[in-house]
Amino acid sequence: MELGNQAITIITFFLAMNLLAFCVMLLDKKRSIKSDVERISEGMLFFLGTAFGSLGVLAGMFAFRHKTQKWYFLLGIPLLIIQNSACLYLAYQYLTK
Repeated sequence: MELGNQAITIITFFLAMNLLAFCVMLLDKKRSIKSDVERISEGMLFFLGTAFGSLGVLAGMFAFRHKTQKWYFLLGIPLLIIQNSACLYLAYQYLTK
């Protein structure tokens, strides 16, 4: 089965969003160590997760030990992974008709 240009675009977008989310988690972890630097809001981290970056946020959480004590991240990000997966599956089904 060959992927079309639209499917490749969606996969590229998905990978780019997860890489961005992972890097933002790293940046926020570094900023959390310094006290005088403006932090990235938790709302922005959840937005990145909602915008197909949930795997990157989850990987960043555990790679950098960042936000792992917050229950809403431990529950919300896996739920966003399910939501992201469902949306990607539906997009794939739509594109391969």
